[in-house]
Amino acid sequence: MRLGNRLFHARKKHGLSQEDVAGKLGVSRQTVSKWETDETLPDIRQAKQMARLYNLSLDELIEFDVDLQEIQEAIERTSAELEEKIDWTSAWGKKYPILLSYQKEVNAANFAARLSMMLEELKHDYGYTDLDAFLVLKDILGKLWTNRKK
Repeated sequence: MRLGNRLFHARKKHGLSQEDVAGKLGVSRQTVSKWETDETLPDIRQAKQMARLYNLSLDELIEFDVDLQEIQEAIERTSAELEEKIDWTSAWGKKYPILLSYQKEVNAANFAARLSMMLEELKHDYGYTDLDAFLVLKDILGKLWTNRKK
């Protein structure tokens, strides 16, 4: 959800008009309107005041950079040819540097052989294609990670 949309819904949830919010923050109604239509952004002090006004943390209020629908649409628009060109290790390595350094420390061939056996088992036992077996194993690892974080 975009920030403006988030601000609009938070205001509506609290039964406030743009005029109400403007008065409490010491800005014009037009300023509130521009924030809600993503024409402009509130400064950090105004955002903190709005978060308090809407009983949200600042993180909750401005959490607009991950729009699930936009991500899903981007995935759907990505062609197989483009996926082949992306160096996923480098891309994710910017966020998770371990992806760029583990090869020097880990016996990757040993793990690859064991994972390969698991992939073959999925293909043999369930009739999965290579890709389906990989995706199932990846999903299992993802769920394992999620459960360990709890």
